[in-house]
Amino acid sequence: MTSEMAELVLAETDEKMAKAVTHAKADFASIRTGRAAPALVEKIPVDYYGAETPLQQLAGFQVPEARQLLITPYDKSAMGAIEKALQQSDLGLNPSNDGHSIRLTFPPLTQERRKELVKVVKHMAEEGRVALRNQRRASRHELEKLEKDGELSRDELERAEKELDKLIHVHEAEIDQALAAKETELLED
Repeated sequence: MTSEMAELVLAETDEKMAKAVTHAKADFASIRTGRAAPALVEKIPVDYYGAETPLQQLAGFQVPEARQLLITPYDKSAMGAIEKALQQSDLGLNPSNDGHSIRLTFPPLTQERRKELVKVVKHMAEEGRVALRNQRRASRHELEKLEKDGELSRDELERAEKELDKLIHVHEAEIDQALAAKETELLED
């Protein structure tokens, strides 16, 4: 019965850490690599009839060429608002509007810009690791409380803490692996 509580805490922690890794990977996907990808723009907020709405809810995306993204609004009246949101975003791209859809052309990245983006991605990875550490700390406090309340023995607490350390190492390795892949992707010509 007592170690079941520890198992429950560890299972919950594993789930939350997995979500933190997924979030970090999603952040990585939003970084531009010189190739067109809907992930770069789908979260951009658009002022749609007075409400901030993510672009992905207002338009469909296509990638006709490697460096081109075609955004087709579901509602043609949103075209101006979408175009304005794209111009105000930090992508530094100039949208062209043909009446039905908006075309974004991604210029090749300079070496200097690639290095800046690598720094941004490394910062995102560190934020992911911090989220993992915070989760580990919260779980450790939970386990220590169980021990204090007499629901866990000292040995069970130590075993659970070792499992917790294994969990964080596994999830940190996932973030590091995703970071390495993104770095390679950013630095290749």
